[in-house]
Amino acid sequence: MRAYHDREWGVPLHHDRRLFEFLILEGMQAGLSWETILRKRPQFRKAFDRFDPARVARYTPRDVRRLLHDAGIVRNRLKITAAINNAGRFREIQREFGSFDRYVWQFVGGKPIRHRFHTLREIPGQTGEAEALSKDLRRRGFSFVGPTICYAFMQAVGMVNDHTIECFRYRRL
Repeated sequence: MRAYHDREWGVPLHHDRRLFEFLILEGMQAGLSWETILRKRPQFRKAFDRFDPARVARYTPRDVRRLLHDAGIVRNRLKITAAINNAGRFREIQREFGSFDRYVWQFVGGKPIRHRFHTLREIPGQTGEAEALSKDLRRRGFSFVGPTICYAFMQAVGMVNDHTIECFRYRRL
């Protein structure tokens, strides 16, 4: 968890495949710990074709069965089928906006929101921006993208800087 915090969490991300990876992993995390997802991330990458949304969007029922038998990932049918569906919706956004990056970053005005929290208790579970993103994604047919999942996604990919002001990462980001 420390390596993830110190190197990845909150770093602004603009690469579509990595954005897709985090969107799917945040959905997979629902009801579980992020530590569990991080431990399983290497196998998730293997099982989901390195999170290539074009490939995942073409998954068939046979792929769903394969994934349901993969002990190295979260074997939840609803989450797996949501990931496949979301890959197709992700591709639609790429076609409409030119990239998912261009689409998603508009929800924060194109640059990270820099909060000034002193304690972890101050960090919200969701915000108006996350609610707007969630609403729009759901309107476009995505699932497992509620406001809390969207806010965790926004934190992970650096759309918001929620490191506390005392954290060394706060100033660097």
